[in-house]
Amino acid sequence: MHDKANKRLNFLTITQAIFVPLTLVVGIYGMNFSNMPELGYKYGYFITIGGMLFIATLFLTYFKKKGWFN
Repeated sequence: MHDKANKRLNFLTITQAIFVPLTLVVGIYGMNFSNMPELGYKYGYFITIGGMLFIATLFLTYFKKKGWFN
């Protein structure tokens, strides 16, 4: 019983650790400011999406190396 609960808590912790930084990025870019310099970049959207994917991959790799998925 405790093992099953620990696995669920572990999964929730991993999920939260991945999505909280991504939510921060979305919150910042969700504000409609006209003076954000990266909005004028031709590839600004793709750089932002790439950065978010990098953050998620970084966390997943870290957790996998620490053995959190066992």
